[in-house]
Amino acid sequence: MTSQTDIQGSVTTVYKVSGMSCGHCEGAVSGEISAIPGVSSVAAVASSGEVTVVSAAPLDEAAVRAAVDEAGFELAGTV
Repeated sequence: MTSQTDIQGSVTTVYKVSGMSCGHCEGAVSGEISAIPGVSSVAAVASSGEVTVVSAAPLDEAAVRAAVDEAGFELAGTV
């Protein structure tokens, strides 16, 4: 199940990330995903484990997985 919404030329996708527990975790994940070309905003919420990403086009899940891995967490999929 994917949660992608195309709004005015942008795509919003909600990912599930396991292991986030604090604001520092949110910042680490947000920073790594923000570096992916085409990403315009990232909002990570540790309490729910959800990361909402707005991008110009659908993102390659492998790129998101690599970014989350680089931050020290695990991408569990999309919500």
